Amino acid sequence: MKTTFISKENNVAKFSMEFTAEEFESAQIKAYQSTKDQFPVDGFRKGKAPRKLIEAKYGEGVFFGDAVDALFSEHYEKALNELKLEVIDRPNADFTELKKGQGFTVTIAVSVFPEVEIKKYKGIEIEKIENKVTAADVDKELENLRKRNARMVDVDRAAENGDTVILDYKGFVGDNQFQGGTAENQSLTLGSGTFIPGFEEQLIGVKPGESKDVKVTFPTEYHAEDLAGKEAVFKCTVHQVKYEELPELDDEFVKDISEFDTLKEFKADKKKELEKAAEQRAENEMKNKALEAVCEANQFDVPAVMVEDEITAIANDFNQQLSYQGMNLEMYLGFIQKDFAAFREEMRPQAERNVKSRIALNAIAQAEKIEVSQEDIDKEIEFLGMQYQMEPAKVKEILGPDNMASIEKDVRMRNAMDVIFKNVKFKAGAKKETAKKEPAKKTTKKAEKADK
Repeated sequence: MKTTFISKENNVAKFSMEFTAEEFESAQIKAYQSTKDQFPVDGFRKGKAPRKLIEAKYGEGVFFGDAVDALFSEHYEKALNELKLEVIDRPNADFTELKKGQGFTVTIAVSVFPEVEIKKYKGIEIEKIENKVTAADVDKELENLRKRNARMVDVDRAAENGDTVILDYKGFVGDNQFQGGTAENQSLTLGSGTFIPGFEEQLIGVKPGESKDVKVTFPTEYHAEDLAGKEAVFKCTVHQVKYEELPELDDEFVKDISEFDTLKEFKADKKKELEKAAEQRAENEMKNKALEAVCEANQFDVPAVMVEDEITAIANDFNQQLSYQGMNLEMYLGFIQKDFAAFREEMRPQAERNVKSRIALNAIAQAEKIEVSQEDIDKEIEFLGMQYQMEPAKVKEILGPDNMASIEKDVRMRNAMDVIFKNVKFKAGAKKETAKKEPAKKTTKKAEKADK
């Protein structure tokens, strides 16, 4: 296959892909082999008719469509990578006449990533952000470490708030046991809010071996419509009551969980670790502010198709996050009583900001003539390997050659962000005396990588 660039005007690129007669014939053979059982021919069992007889009965171009589709699917992305085109919409394709024994050419017109001129991106003024780590932050981190190293201890007493109970239960609405309301040896931490409101509180005071009927009312927005708003009774039997025993915060604990010998040394190291994280978080926040300021200082339109695609990406990311909690987007929207169209509209401002940021960074990368070296790509592969605990060679193997172009774009965008940040001007700003994690913005992976 031969790829030829034709032109690029008004953010529409044109290029051609020329396939030889041999490539076309090979694709037709594959099409015949995969679809021949769809063409019955008298005197032959299903899928056993020779290709020539099928072509004689159904026309010599019977396999042309599948062959062309296969060639296009196989080579389109390769052509885009070869020509370094980032498309934002589906292509329009015009084919030359298809004839048996001959090659053909497809001419493609497709909307590409818009090119704009960013005039003001150096000397952007933003507030200096400093996240100060306090002694309370260090203490909280140490307390979390104690909890992660806690052990559960059986007790022969009434359950208290914060205890974990092991129980069986069966749920009834009226005299009817409902589906999904039964469990055996279920672990439940009282006060965790895991079960529906009112359930956990009623188990406080129950001792091991005791039973209790727990009466609740399902929320009106409950995802199971047959239970929403209804009163129910859960017949519960508690088998065990456990409480969380925390280890003492002393030198012995530190020796068990770290390479340090004393609590004092460990606290000092933990403070440095938190300070480093706070510094990185502050830098990321300042980069976001700087990029927002660049977009405000340089007004330009964003393609509607890119915004719609970005909204879809945000929705997919959010749905993935919900899946970790045993939910999905449909269930979530049911809980908050909102339809999908309204949800998408809420995501539109963030999607527009994300798209505008990518367009601006791409323009700055072009203006600065930023090139991505093989060393830069190798460092990114190594970073991904550390994230996913894989050897760099394995990461490359999983990504494959086609995705390496995407890695290059990500590094290029990040380098463009560094150009903005290195040239910012800081104005005085209040210190943030917290090392707590800030609420995450709903954004895509591409936008997040620009913050690194």
